Amino acid sequence: MLPQLKKELRQLADPHKAEILSGFFKTAKGQYGEGDCFLGITVPQQRQIAKKYQNLSLRQLQELLSSRIHEYRLIALLILISKYRTADDSGREEICFFYLNNTKQINNWDLVDLSAHHILGNYLREKDSSILRRLAKSENLWERRIAIMSTFAFIKEHRFEDTLHLAALLLNDKHDLIHKAVGWMLREIGKKDQKVEEQFLRKHYQKMPRIMLRYAIERFDKRKRRAYLQRI
Repeated sequence: MLPQLKKELRQLADPHKAEILSGFFKTAKGQYGEGDCFLGITVPQQRQIAKKYQNLSLRQLQELLSSRIHEYRLIALLILISKYRTADDSGREEICFFYLNNTKQINNWDLVDLSAHHILGNYLREKDSSILRRLAKSENLWERRIAIMSTFAFIKEHRFEDTLHLAALLLNDKHDLIHKAVGWMLREIGKKDQKVEEQFLRKHYQKMPRIMLRYAIERFDKRKRRAYLQRI
C-alpha cells in the first residue's frame, strides 16, 4: 500500500506549487522550515488520499513521518488522527506515545496545528497533563508549539487552566510562531469566556510580545484593542 500511496503523490506533484509552498513555509537555510521538501500538493488532495490509506500500520506511518517530504508527513498525521478517533483506549494510548516519539518529525506549524489537539490534547483531557509543561520548556520550537496547541482540546471543553499556565510560561519565548500560537489560544479562551481571557491579559499584557497580544485581542472592539495596544 505504501508504494502505491507514494506513486499517487508523485503523480499529483506540481513543481510550481512546490516552489510557492517552500517559500511560504520558510524552508531556506537558517529559517524555521529549513530542509523541508514539498511536492506541491493541496491539502484537500492529501485528505482524499489519506482516506484511501487508513489501514497503514504505525510502522508504515513511521516511514512517512521520517521523510523530508512535507506531504508524506502531513498524510501520515491525517491517517494517525483517523486511527486515533476509531481506536479503543489501548489503541489511543499507543498512538499518543507514537506521536510523542515523533515530535521532531512534526516540524512545521501546519503539521502541529492539524494534529496536536486531536491526538495529544484529546488523550490528555482526563489525564495528567504535566507532559505539556515539559514540552513547553523544550529547546525544540515544534515541541513548544505542540504543547500550547494541544490545549485547544481543553478549551473546547471550557477548561482553561492548562492554556493559561502554558501561556504564562511562554510569554518570554523568542519565536514569533510561539507568540502567534499563544495569542491564538488566548483568543479561543475569549470566545468561551472573555472575562477569563481579560483577567490574564490585565496581568500580563504589558510584557506580552506585540504579535501575541494582537492575536489575543483580535475579536475585541476597536476601542478596547487600541487601549491594550497602547499598553495603557
